[in-house]
Amino acid sequence: MSVVLTTRSRWMRIRDHLAQTGAPAFRFRQIIAAWQSSTAEAFADVHALPAALRADLAERFGPRLHPLTPLEVQRGEQVEKVLFASESGARIETVVSRYRAGWDSMCISSQAGCGLGCTFCATGAVGLVRNLSADEIVAQVMHPHWTRKGLPRPASVAFMGMGEALANPHLFDALTLLTDAGYAGMSARRVTVSTVGFAPNLTRLVNEHPQVTITLSVHSPFARERARIIPLEERFPLTQNLDILDRHAATSRRKVYLAYLLIADVNDSNDHLAALAELVHARSRPELFHVSVIRYNEAAGASPDYRAPSSPRVDEFVRGLTARGVHATRRRQFGTGIDAACGQLHAKYLAATPVIAAAPVNTELIPVTPVRS
Repeated sequence: MSVVLTTRSRWMRIRDHLAQTGAPAFRFRQIIAAWQSSTAEAFADVHALPAALRADLAERFGPRLHPLTPLEVQRGEQVEKVLFASESGARIETVVSRYRAGWDSMCISSQAGCGLGCTFCATGAVGLVRNLSADEIVAQVMHPHWTRKGLPRPASVAFMGMGEALANPHLFDALTLLTDAGYAGMSARRVTVSTVGFAPNLTRLVNEHPQVTITLSVHSPFARERARIIPLEERFPLTQNLDILDRHAATSRRKVYLAYLLIADVNDSNDHLAALAELVHARSRPELFHVSVIRYNEAAGASPDYRAPSSPRVDEFVRGLTARGVHATRRRQFGTGIDAACGQLHAKYLAATPVIAAAPVNTELIPVTPVRS
């Protein structure tokens, strides 16, 4: 399958330029191969290309193949978090978790900041800085930082970092780049898109990338309470998003994940448990819906009233769902000590002057002028 991109992608512009100058098609494949193998960080390093062509590409598109530069690395038990800067100066964070079973998983960002204002999330407290380009999204996965020690790239990628992935229209080009055999070549089933429920683009996602795994954040089965946790509920209700996923599960027979962030004395009662179970059983294929229960992590900028439930309460909640016939597990989390767990990423924006206020829920998420670091 050939790479099909839009003009938003730098790689499409490079390929068009090569075609316009009469370069043979294999020159583009040589550049991609160098990036796939992490043997090159700049056009000057792609020695398979003629020197004149290397110089021309560097002059037209900048010297570096990767639009991200690592600024800082933090490590905890089984986890590594990298703070990247884009060429425009926007900052994002990417996290790799390493499991003792021998496999890795990468959590990538789709936006610098986020404009949805979810009250449990440090990224939401930042506000939206801007959407990442498809190249910036994919560069988090392909950057040679991960492979310099001879380790393979992580086997799976999850859009669970900074930002609401479905609010960024460049997500779809990024998914094409990640899963196309002529580019990153990942299995679509090893890519997870997490969303708090951006319904229009959720419909587009299940239509254009039906094999991608989807996680929908629920966090409360009660609409009014969910709107306080996830303000987007007022625009795109949970019921609308579940209807989309209901049809998707029935058609694709792919498992759907429902994330449930357990917050002490907010959404952890037995009434919540029972209502959540009823929500799952109301699906046409409830056996394809799996609830992933996450213990709340204290996060910079999150509601000061939120607290983590006890670990036994989390396990009890999971057992309660299971007893009611719902597929449910507790999500393992790493990196709470370095602000690398669910809801904690903020790329140091909150350590300085606030960037911009969270965008109102009814505003279109249009990229704004990036903030320089």
